[in-house]
Amino acid sequence: MLEIVIQGRGGQGAQTAGALLAAAFFAGGRHVQSFASYGGARRGTPVSSFIRVDDAPVRVRCDIERADAILCFDATLLDGPLLATAHEHTLIVVNSGRGPEAFAQALPGRRVIPVDAIAISRRAGLGRIVNSALLGAFARALGDPPMATLERTIRERSPRLVEENVAACEAGCRAVDALCVARAA
Repeated sequence: MLEIVIQGRGGQGAQTAGALLAAAFFAGGRHVQSFASYGGARRGTPVSSFIRVDDAPVRVRCDIERADAILCFDATLLDGPLLATAHEHTLIVVNSGRGPEAFAQALPGRRVIPVDAIAISRRAGLGRIVNSALLGAFARALGDPPMATLERTIRERSPRLVEENVAACEAGCRAVDALCVARAA
């Protein structure tokens, strides 16, 4: 079973990203469980989305204590409570303009992939709405769901700016590819 934690601040789109990611896994024929935590339920307060994905029905009904992957919308949230759910093999994709070396120093031994989703989203015409860019990066880094399924889900569920959201998703994917090529060199 794959267990994912998505964390952001109210108003950043983390809840929407969780719903889109869960829908993409489901559209790919997987069993999915998705739930959220809203904290103070106002803009700027931490919010979390939790997703479990499996090939068999998901029957676990507790909080995610050990995440296989984390998608973090705000690098300032990469601290105690969120990192407590991570283990040494947890994939962490974070919205940040800082390079991988900054996270290697700050979080030694962690697998952190920073993606400048704000820059990607602005180039795509979405302003500060980063969820599609981060979803593309996260799916690419995780290797699931397939990009075609994720893009189709975004097309079906985006209320507006559909092509801009798909472009941001694709650019997020390419950002991870570029980062992986740079690391290999």
